[in-house]
Amino acid sequence: MTGKLWTALTLTACLLALIEGNGARSAAALMDSGTAAVNMTLELMGSMALWGGLMEQLHASGDIVRLGRWIRRAMQPIFPGVKDDEAWSAMGMNAAANLFGLGNAATPSGIRAAQLLARHGEEGLRALALMLALNNAGFQLMPTTVIAMRAAAGSAHPADIWLPTLACSGVAAAVAAALMLLTDRRK
Repeated sequence: MTGKLWTALTLTACLLALIEGNGARSAAALMDSGTAAVNMTLELMGSMALWGGLMEQLHASGDIVRLGRWIRRAMQPIFPGVKDDEAWSAMGMNAAANLFGLGNAATPSGIRAAQLLARHGEEGLRALALMLALNNAGFQLMPTTVIAMRAAAGSAHPADIWLPTLACSGVAAAVAAALMLLTDRRK
């Protein structure tokens, strides 16, 4: 259904551009936006390769385990029912990738954590719901993907969003955790 909607909108826009005599300008804008999309993709690939490689190096060196232990100590109070070390490892890797703004790198470990937590019945599902709420709140110490996108788009100061992003995502994560814990206590 979505494909049909986009097709209809695109055809309508092309038809209106032709009727108004802006066909040539519309075609030029279409080609320019395609070129810009390819350029931005190439620039983002460099950033993703850098941070994905860093995560792989942390994993290969064992430093990700130490980072996971630190994250586990920090998160243990809000996830008291999780006892599975493998689930904690996956949750730690997911949280670490999200803290550095690497949503793509966080996805595989998030899926693994969800699979492991789902095995532990209601207690695991509560932890999974809280983990998803925190992931969706988007707390990031360093929003690397957004900074890379701003740099690729030609921003003079791409990192200017760091402090506002930190504040907003921190508040969102705190509210998400508080609401999840409050809802859980009511039961």
